[in-house]
Amino acid sequence: MDAVLDGLRDWADHVDWFAFVSIPFFTGIIGWLINWSGLWMLFKPINFYGVKVAGLREVAGVLPRKLQEVPGWMEGGFGWQGIVPARAAKMGSIAVDKVIAKLGTPAEFYAQLEPDHIAEHIVAVFRPDLPALVDDVMMREHPRLWRDLPRPVRQAVIDRVQAQLPGVVKTITDEIGVHIDQLLDPKIMVIDHFRNNPELVVKVFKDVGQRELNLMVAFGFIFGFLLGIPVAVIDQTWHIWWLLPLLGIVVGWTTNLLGMWLIFDPPEERRILGIKVQGLFLRRQAECAEVYARIIADDVITLERIGDFLMDGPRGDRTRQMIATAMRPAIDKAAGPLRGAVNVAMGGRRYDSIKDSFAQEAVGRTITPFRDPGFSKQQSEKIRVLIARRTKELPPKDFVEMMRSAIKEDEWMLYAHGAIMGAAGGFLHLGIFNWGWLPGFPPA
Repeated sequence: MDAVLDGLRDWADHVDWFAFVSIPFFTGIIGWLINWSGLWMLFKPINFYGVKVAGLREVAGVLPRKLQEVPGWMEGGFGWQGIVPARAAKMGSIAVDKVIAKLGTPAEFYAQLEPDHIAEHIVAVFRPDLPALVDDVMMREHPRLWRDLPRPVRQAVIDRVQAQLPGVVKTITDEIGVHIDQLLDPKIMVIDHFRNNPELVVKVFKDVGQRELNLMVAFGFIFGFLLGIPVAVIDQTWHIWWLLPLLGIVVGWTTNLLGMWLIFDPPEERRILGIKVQGLFLRRQAECAEVYARIIADDVITLERIGDFLMDGPRGDRTRQMIATAMRPAIDKAAGPLRGAVNVAMGGRRYDSIKDSFAQEAVGRTITPFRDPGFSKQQSEKIRVLIARRTKELPPKDFVEMMRSAIKEDEWMLYAHGAIMGAAGGFLHLGIFNWGWLPGFPPA
């Protein structure tokens, strides 16, 4: 026992206590800076900033796969783009595969939007434009006949078309519902939207997990401080100059690793020595589900965007053809018992041309109410409720993948960044306390 005490006294006599005490505070500050700058690397800048370097694309093509993941390198750019916005399309794909696909099919989403209510809105918006539409089509296809008809007869035709409108629109919304799984591809819709709006992916991360991200930065100091204690002991025991930079690499890497672990692991609740242990993000699953559902319902899967996809997406031609097919009978029904006589007077080909022209003109006007922002906002509440309910029901492992999967393969960049900053912190401490870089701190 005396030998141990003598050894401790001898060790203490050779310790630079000011440098010893400073190391944990130094590593704590470096840990805070590592996590703070790591979050900046995750989210900023939204778009790539850098310069094109001749030959970089070719060199990057033969580098290890991990290095090829550095934003910009495969395009020949040397600079940086936030990891999250750089992986926006990947985030969209994972959001569909891991989360949205489990929340409901396109048919379920469409059913939540209450197609009958949509049909009523379409009729209300379309009805005032119908007289002008009929008049435009008739004046283009058969102007002489339309001008020669008495005004009451023309009005009767318009009234009969208007009378058919609710039934025709109901047929259209029902047909969309029947074929929605073929007309609407949520994966393409979400991926394209995230790719074109990378700032939205950042919004998802920040709005859902801002509290945990702030804690990660704060714990950077705590982890750095605690890890700095054994570093101080080792440094003051061996007094080898390269130990601090080397241990700084370990501290920097471990600080980021612990920060990610604190937020996401373990996904399932565990008890260690009677203490509840679970990733901080997972503890707020119900609250985070509400935030996530609001973002998806307001910005991603909206009635307005569904309408855009139905009409202008890869299967838009099919949607337009389906609406036109449903519209054509409206002319026959409007002609009523006079249809045969009108067909003879005009000729079958001209009569069919009028039906086709009317149907094609009506297609865009029929889907336009989908793009009404006010109506879309009303319907988004129904989508939000569905997504929130299903997200709360997700197993914790699936729930955490919603946030982490998109960046998991790129986390090594954060750890490498921490290691580099840790090494830099070690050299800075050496420069101040051992090499006398600052006035008042003579070399040890």
